[in-house]
Amino acid sequence: MKLPTLVLVFLMFLSSMVSAQDEITIDDYNRAVGFIYNNYNKKVFNLNIEPNWFPDSTGVWFVNQSLDNKKYLKITFPNHVQSVLFDHLKLSQVLSDSLGVDVKENDLPISKVEYKSPSELVITAKNKTYVLNTETYSLSPKKEDIKTKENEKPSPNNKWIAYSKDYNLYIKSTETEEIKQLSTKGKKEYEYATWYGWDDIIEGENGDRPDHFDVDWSENGEWISANICDLRSAQKMYLLDHSVDTLYRPKLLSYYRGSPGDTSMVYVEPVFFNINSGKEIKVGLPRSTHINSVGVTWSKTPGKVFLERMSRGYQNIQLYTFDLNTESIETLYSETSKTNIDNFTSELAEKSNLMFFLSEKSGWRQLYSLDLKTKKEKSITNGAFYINSIERIDEENQKIFFMASGKEEARNPYYEHLYSISFNGKNLKLLTTEDRHHKISFSPNGDYFIDNFSTVNIPTTTVLRKATTGEILMNLGHADVTLLKDWGPPEIFTAIAHDGKTTIYGAIWKPTNFDSSKSYPVIEYSYTGPHTQLFPKEFSQALWLQSYAELGFAAIVVDGLGSSGRSKQFHNYSYKNLGGNLEDHVIAIKQLGKQYSWIDTTRVGIFGHSAGGYDAGHAVLKYPNFYKVAVASSADHDHRMEKAWWPEMYMGWPVDSAYHLQSNITMAGNLKGKLLITHGGIDENVNPSATFKLAEALIKADKRFDMLIIPSQRHIYQGDHSKYFRKIKWNYFVEHLRGVEPIWDFKWDEIED
Repeated sequence: MKLPTLVLVFLMFLSSMVSAQDEITIDDYNRAVGFIYNNYNKKVFNLNIEPNWFPDSTGVWFVNQSLDNKKYLKITFPNHVQSVLFDHLKLSQVLSDSLGVDVKENDLPISKVEYKSPSELVITAKNKTYVLNTETYSLSPKKEDIKTKENEKPSPNNKWIAYSKDYNLYIKSTETEEIKQLSTKGKKEYEYATWYGWDDIIEGENGDRPDHFDVDWSENGEWISANICDLRSAQKMYLLDHSVDTLYRPKLLSYYRGSPGDTSMVYVEPVFFNINSGKEIKVGLPRSTHINSVGVTWSKTPGKVFLERMSRGYQNIQLYTFDLNTESIETLYSETSKTNIDNFTSELAEKSNLMFFLSEKSGWRQLYSLDLKTKKEKSITNGAFYINSIERIDEENQKIFFMASGKEEARNPYYEHLYSISFNGKNLKLLTTEDRHHKISFSPNGDYFIDNFSTVNIPTTTVLRKATTGEILMNLGHADVTLLKDWGPPEIFTAIAHDGKTTIYGAIWKPTNFDSSKSYPVIEYSYTGPHTQLFPKEFSQALWLQSYAELGFAAIVVDGLGSSGRSKQFHNYSYKNLGGNLEDHVIAIKQLGKQYSWIDTTRVGIFGHSAGGYDAGHAVLKYPNFYKVAVASSADHDHRMEKAWWPEMYMGWPVDSAYHLQSNITMAGNLKGKLLITHGGIDENVNPSATFKLAEALIKADKRFDMLIIPSQRHIYQGDHSKYFRKIKWNYFVEHLRGVEPIWDFKWDEIED
């Protein structure tokens, strides 16, 4: 049947509209480039003003920036007088003379300032360090500090210097140069006074591990603690470095690394020495691997230490006191969990015979005290909220300051506020009342704190507050983003999780040329690592995904069940179930699609790095009918091949079937969409082997995929390699999710109007 001419004209017009809508231009790329940090950072100011406290707590200095000025300001106490830290014009003149270049007073090339006194500052400008006299405005070269050698550490009383030789620990008298050898059993791979580093790269077949030295002196200088690092049974992982231009065969690299369930690990044992007798003392606790080594803290009581030990599998924690004189150990506290013990934190208040700690054992992360004499435990806080950190313990006034989220009704559960409470659990006080996320910094004496408060869509305000009351004493500045043309901050959204009752949170970025009549594919950035969350709490994160939105996408982040910062039940969802968090992501995006007509839930992509790379790969394999495109970079695709601590904390120990069920490699046959897997060739954090194994599995499953190995890069891609990968990633989504021809040749420097 022949269509009427008018209908044909309408269809041709509609087709041209859709085609135009799905084109991408160099202007789109230029806008995206403009929202890369190095470019937008030139146009946004005071997103987070950093305080620099005077060491004697008599004041604080900070930088307040604008487009045409950069002011170094100070506030002096107790009168709260604000003034310039120095005369900018005079300093520009003396710096011009000293550096031999023209220095502008409104753009001083200072990279570091150290406050010494009202009349003396140490400044670093163009890699040169000077002492500035602020009375005479004279500059003098800073004298080099006397540096202790890397493999030496003096005692607090400077009577002895500790050092290592031939894998043993020695001390040398600073008065007589007498030398004492404290350990005698040290040898290669059984090494005293050293430590194990994640990135201890060994070159060649029989190369040596990098030298490390570390000891900890008691306050009175009579005792010294160290670790024995036992590498005798440890296994290595390997890398091939193809990136050295002058070599025409790869360089062999290796490092000690245990995987989940391994017994062939690096073991770490604490050891103590008495300086006078030279006696070596061991604790006698069960042997610990480097992922659950014993933490040591010196007591104020001479010859006494506090020990903290987490069992392997992270389901038991014990706190002890150890008397070095009697070699007796006493249990102070123990805790067990059916899942894992994550984010346990303790702080000493020995003058009050107390230890404070944060634990999730009640179902929420709460604050507790422990009497060091009676071992009596007391709950300081109670409630359905999450304590993020202990910020300060004021023993003189018997008060604790802590950050918590989710306590105030009808507020976002991720926004942190500062509170104070008495040691006895009474007099709880909210010190930051604004319904915002607060980032605080205390003065050394605790009388004041600087507060940067904001949300992802409300610009930052920075203030000086009184610690006892939270009263705002002075305003330091406000975030300024007026130079970002046509930009609006992301929108916060909520959704209901898969359980049908829990509210989850996320944010969505739209392009600056947003048109609600168009349909936008979705790009999700994911990192479901259970130790953190992605919800953007503060304004400094407001530009996070804007560059992706400018390429014609709705860019989102969302936290499903299993991430941190909320209840223990919420957190536990990810235990032995690291991929399960993504179910809520799918649900949230579908709910957004029902809410907004401009969100196209038939075109959803995802990207992430490291644990987020696992998410991206898992998403396109677990939900192949929903996620159509994924870019998974430097991912731990199978947790059995990861460094031991991460999976054993969140997937459990010993290794069981959960590891197999959560593996991307075992799910390779599910792939339907487009998948790009990338890795740095010499990544010692997440070894490339899992990416290679996933590639093998995809090939065996006869699945089309794309792969990029960047030979010279470690876990985080740097410089030109980072730009190259960003271009590859952008264009992968442009081509396969938007379905248009991408542009390769665009410039990374923002195009000026």
